[in-house]
Amino acid sequence: MKNLIIPIFALTLLTACKKNPEKPVPNVIDSMAQAKEKNLENTKQQKKTDEAAVKKANDEILQALKGKDYKTFASLIHPEKGISFSMYGFVDPKEDRHFSKEDFEKFQPTKTLFTWGAQDGSGDPYKATINDYFTKWVFSKDFTASQYSLNKFQGGGNSLNNLKEIYPGKDFTENYIKGTEKNSEMDWKTIRFVFEEFQGKQYLIAVVNDQWTI
Repeated sequence: MKNLIIPIFALTLLTACKKNPEKPVPNVIDSMAQAKEKNLENTKQQKKTDEAAVKKANDEILQALKGKDYKTFASLIHPEKGISFSMYGFVDPKEDRHFSKEDFEKFQPTKTLFTWGAQDGSGDPYKATINDYFTKWVFSKDFTASQYSLNKFQGGGNSLNNLKEIYPGKDFTENYIKGTEKNSEMDWKTIRFVFEEFQGKQYLIAVVNDQWTI
């Protein structure tokens, strides 16, 4: 009896298939291609938006530094990762000065001295308050009148520039002031800002100064 049930079931299934032919199946390959193309368009659009956001943050930082508006500057520091400062193009996470956002806000108004790194040539430690470091080193020239670039280096000397290795995949800006003919263009200076997005906003995670070194 069991052997008879199986052929009858198979015959019934075959008849049902003939009466209800399969509906056309959508072209899966075309659908995947369309989805990929849409994702690429969205990515391009997102990149444009990111570039605009980074440029806006870059300009806000420069204006804050020029006006010594360190409250605004502090508001752009990454809330979780804080901020690091490099005196030259070579970034050394072990030696460079780092602050959490809270510590920066705490010590900025004070006369507390910090060691920011070693001066090129002499090797002497560079000690200064946050305010003095900003005015005498970070913003030693008016970088609001500099040449801007995104994820591209303009200034370069004889020191190692390892920013991309230390901050892989991060967006960075460069604000470059060309050297003078009088000094064979060796007196160029630049300031780089490294950004990371957090909760839909661009925040600063590093400030890297660079110039010709001995």
